[in-house]
Formats: sequence, C-alpha cells, structure tokens
Amino acid sequence: MAVVRAAARHIGRGLRGVRWYVTTLLGDHDYERYVAQLARDHPDLAPESLREYWRSRHAGAGAQARCC
Repeated sequence: MAVVRAAARHIGRGLRGVRWYVTTLLGDHDYERYVAQLARDHPDLAPESLREYWRSRHAGAGAQARCC
C-alpha cells in the first residue's frame, strides 16, 4: 500500500508541474505579475482591469503595451 501512495504522490507532483508549465506558457500569471510590477515601480498609477490588460496586450501593441 505504501508503494501505491508513493507512486500517487509522484504522479501528483508531476501533474502539478505540468499544470504550472502550461499555465505559465499560456500567460495565466501575467496579469498578477503586471499588477505587482506596476505597484512596485509606479505606485501612483492604477492598474488596468483584467479585461483592459488582455485587450491591450492582444491589440497588436507589441512592445508599446509595456510600461517600462
């Protein structure tokens, strides 16, 4: 039984790693990083809403979509 539990732990750890990789690759954590960076570097500016952030990111603005 201990072997099954150990195998399940390893499989779970591997699946969490795959999930982290895929969400990072797709940019799921980008908005949180944007808000944190904006608060750190430009505390006087209010961050865009999540919808505005993704709209401006995918509007073809390219490098101009970044604040710095």
